[in-house]
Amino acid sequence: MTDTNITAINEKVKKESAFIEGILMEMEKVIVGQRYMTERLLVGLLANGHILIEGVPGLAKTMAVKTLSSTVQAKFQRLQFTPDMLPADLTGTLIYDQRTGDFNIKTGPIFANIILADEINRAPAKVQSALLEAMQERQVTIGEETLFLEEPFLVFATQNPIEQEGTYPLPEAQVDRFMLKVTVDYPGKSEELRILKRMSYTKTDIKVNAIVKPEDIIRARGVVDEVYMDEKIEKYIVDIVEATRNPQDYGLEGLKGLIQYGASPRATINLAIASKAYAFLQGRGYVTPQDIKSIGMDVLRHRVIVSYEAEAEEKTSEDIVKKIFDEVEVP
Repeated sequence: MTDTNITAINEKVKKESAFIEGILMEMEKVIVGQRYMTERLLVGLLANGHILIEGVPGLAKTMAVKTLSSTVQAKFQRLQFTPDMLPADLTGTLIYDQRTGDFNIKTGPIFANIILADEINRAPAKVQSALLEAMQERQVTIGEETLFLEEPFLVFATQNPIEQEGTYPLPEAQVDRFMLKVTVDYPGKSEELRILKRMSYTKTDIKVNAIVKPEDIIRARGVVDEVYMDEKIEKYIVDIVEATRNPQDYGLEGLKGLIQYGASPRATINLAIASKAYAFLQGRGYVTPQDIKSIGMDVLRHRVIVSYEAEAEEKTSEDIVKKIFDEVEVP
């Protein structure tokens, strides 16, 4: 690709990404710090990818998603998942009309643009699979009718890593449907002080303005697709994913016994799209190796399954992914 073409894409990205700053400013009215999480939520929005957010209670996971949805003029639905939930509570059901003798469809809360699936690991397997089918196929079947979900359709799911009583952990195959798994940590001392000053009132209604319409997001996604990715960067992505399957080929013999299953081709695709979206967030029309490194952990941490040996050595998938990024040659 010529320099002229890259300059043209850069200009287009700068123009179409203007609303990002507005969204971040609106979110910062409510969310103190947590820039890492808010940027990843925006990557999901731009890359058309669902996100799983994990962190202990009280870290503003739910509030961040609600605030983001308030900046978009789209239908938002929050679902509090519970162990007694049924798939019909999510997708909808058929209701019998006594007058006509017909069954009419009553759609469920899944028919929205942005879904907040709060504490997804509290829902039983059938409910989880109904949600994940909707995420993958962008459609729902009720009775004999197949109904398509309106674009944009995004699921932001939360789960907390403690209190495992009464939870149904998501199987690895289902977790793989999430483009990113974001782990949220405690704020720093200075951020916590700002939270205290801003939120220690009985009335904390902060007005968040809608910045974008669904069509703006769909148009921005079209520009994300145009973000330039050099062949060397593409090969780097493939090397990173391949190193999770055959670490010995990349001089990482020490990892061979620690990985039970490496990342799937879906990881390769998601890493490429998420990197383009991340470059778009930075106002750039091309992907750099640093973009891959910045977003790579979120794409891979839930896709690398560690062995019993790794667990015995107290090695996590994050440790393994970090080692791969440190050792695989950067173009």
